[in-house]
Amino acid sequence: MSLLVATSPKDCSKKGFHLNKKLLYGFSTLLVSILSLVFLVWLILHPAKPDFYLKDTAVYELSLASPPRLLNSTIQTTIISKNPNARVGIYYDQLRTYAAYKGQQITADSALPPFYQGHQDINILSSSLNGISMPVAPSFGFEVSRDQTAGKLYLDLKLDGKLRWKVGSWVSGSYRIDVDCVAVIVPRPGGDPGPMSLVQGTQCSTTV
Repeated sequence: MSLLVATSPKDCSKKGFHLNKKLLYGFSTLLVSILSLVFLVWLILHPAKPDFYLKDTAVYELSLASPPRLLNSTIQTTIISKNPNARVGIYYDQLRTYAAYKGQQITADSALPPFYQGHQDINILSSSLNGISMPVAPSFGFEVSRDQTAGKLYLDLKLDGKLRWKVGSWVSGSYRIDVDCVAVIVPRPGGDPGPMSLVQGTQCSTTV
């Protein structure tokens, strides 16, 4: 005579619960291990923000149109970008440049093509900035004349967009980048024709 042992539904549910719990625990452990590894690599290879340097700037036009609150401007500028990281590459996306004077934007935005910057690579970014009937404050003409008389104009050359870090085959999410370069422009003596140019190159401030 054989003895039959029947497993109750309650016992089956307990086994299923323990199995699901083990699978969840194993998956959680694996996920935490992967995230810890990524975080450790990030700490070891923590990227330094890129360096930007204003190489040259030439102002070909900076004139008030009629009515006098509208400005026409033509500015050519060259900015040098360097990736200081030995193991981290940088993808640049949605870059734009423009010029400002005392907090007022005086050119339209100029888009730069996206590019990849390898380890410790240097790239030259040239932009032709133009403003047609750009609205400015009523005091703009007076401020420009005063600065020209003083012998120096201070222009802000702005660059912003997004970047992504690349470590091996891993690419990070997007981070906003803002670059601010100050160009000290010397007017030509006696109203001589020709562009006003940058006194000397300057280091730019970078925020990521």
